[in-house]
Amino acid sequence: MTDKAEPPAQEKPKKKQHGESLKHLFAGGVAGAVSRTCVSPLERLKILYQVQPASQIRYNGIWDSLRTILKEEGIIGYFKGNGTNVIRIFPYSAVQFAAYEHFSEMLTDEKTGRLTALSRLLAGSLAGLTSVTLTYPLDLVRTRLSVQSADKMKYTGIANAITLIMKEEGFKAFFKGISATLMGVAPYVGLNFMCYESLKSFVKTNIQPDPSTVHLLTCGGIAGAVAQTITYPFDVLRRKMQMQGFSEHHPVYGSTMNCVSSTWKTQGIPGFYKGLLPNYLKVVPSIAVTFVVYEKVKKMIGA
Repeated sequence: MTDKAEPPAQEKPKKKQHGESLKHLFAGGVAGAVSRTCVSPLERLKILYQVQPASQIRYNGIWDSLRTILKEEGIIGYFKGNGTNVIRIFPYSAVQFAAYEHFSEMLTDEKTGRLTALSRLLAGSLAGLTSVTLTYPLDLVRTRLSVQSADKMKYTGIANAITLIMKEEGFKAFFKGISATLMGVAPYVGLNFMCYESLKSFVKTNIQPDPSTVHLLTCGGIAGAVAQTITYPFDVLRRKMQMQGFSEHHPVYGSTMNCVSSTWKTQGIPGFYKGLLPNYLKVVPSIAVTFVVYEKVKKMIGA
């Protein structure tokens, strides 16, 4: 995606001071925590779809699945694993946005003071790699907590999950599936930032110099949908790799390529897109809210 016209001169990135970087960290963390909590029920449903064994299909249909969770676990069932998710997403989102601002400054053309669409893609990709590497163990713990049902609780909380995983599977278990994650996160985050910033620049140049909240939500929603569609198979592979050793129903793949091969043989192409529909319902508002909250918080704290 490319801009129809370049943003006005005030869009030129400024040199970041130490205080500004801290503000970007804070704004990014708040944005991630708020948006992820808003879509927690759909996030858990997506994970349940992704990791349920082919021989034991329990969750079918979005509304039926949501009713099943409500009936069996109550309202709290929609937010299982969200505590871990918020603890993970705050630093993840904080680092991601601060890193994007940093890499954007580095990649800004010195002559024009502007970023091209390709530069935005690269800056976003580097930001995604940086943030996911630092927070991956918490993502794995969150996944394990999310898939537990009321009648089969293996972990009692974050600390207990960390202790048991370390005891039963060793330290390396905290990084199961990270290769698939790194392959997917670079284009996903890169596309998110590229699409959002390019769409926002288009709005500022052609529609309204100061985009409204609705404009920003629309830009964020479209960006999230585009990025997720392209990179979703990597997310499925990551979840499958993370669930190795959780129970006898979840196979051990050994490597990402083995996981790809096994999924292809047993489920075909649809196997790489399980849970995509509820994920759209989650991703579009989530990314939209994330960008809007980030913009608003930045403005509030003068970043």
